[in-house]
Amino acid sequence: MKTQVYGLDGNAVREIELSDKVFGRDVSEGSIYHAIRNELANKRLGTAKIKDRGEVHSSNKKPWKQKGTGRARSGQRSSPIWVGGGKIFGPRPRDYSYVLPRKVKRLALISLLSLKAKEDRLRVVTDFTVASGKTKELVTMLSNLAANERTVVILKDDDAMVKRAGRNVPWLSFLSFNRLQAHDLFYCRKLLLLETAATKLNEFYGDGGQA
Repeated sequence: MKTQVYGLDGNAVREIELSDKVFGRDVSEGSIYHAIRNELANKRLGTAKIKDRGEVHSSNKKPWKQKGTGRARSGQRSSPIWVGGGKIFGPRPRDYSYVLPRKVKRLALISLLSLKAKEDRLRVVTDFTVASGKTKELVTMLSNLAANERTVVILKDDDAMVKRAGRNVPWLSFLSFNRLQAHDLFYCRKLLLLETAATKLNEFYGDGGQA
């Protein structure tokens, strides 16, 4: 499929060929769901914890004698049935992360790229960088392409200066072409794809590529 390449002024300057296997395939909603679920699970800290009856600070003295009071038997004040006692069946530290099959993740990312192309939310733009690393300069450069809406820019490499310039912009995030994130791609309103990154995505996710 062919699409326009836009300059920073917002005008089309030339055409580029995008692989139908990457930007024009059928969308797999199931793989997208599993990829996003996997990313969110892997980010969970799993540090929630309660204190059971053995960890609550309290006296171990028996509240009252076993028999003769007419009250129910009770052994210690840290019992879960007492106010201030330990908790039962509460959360314990655990690892929520799991490994998603590589083919499923690959299918999800390709589906998301195709989905954004079908929704006309994808724009291929000429390569740019921000040598100064200043936020104001980057926002000015992107003013004709995206502004004040959730935008993801896919870079051709790990451009530290561009990322530095954009880290204070709340609606802007950056991804490298070989380190895409399903969650960011799915929820972005606009997807800006650098021209060189588009070529690399054709090769990376096309025939013989690996996610």
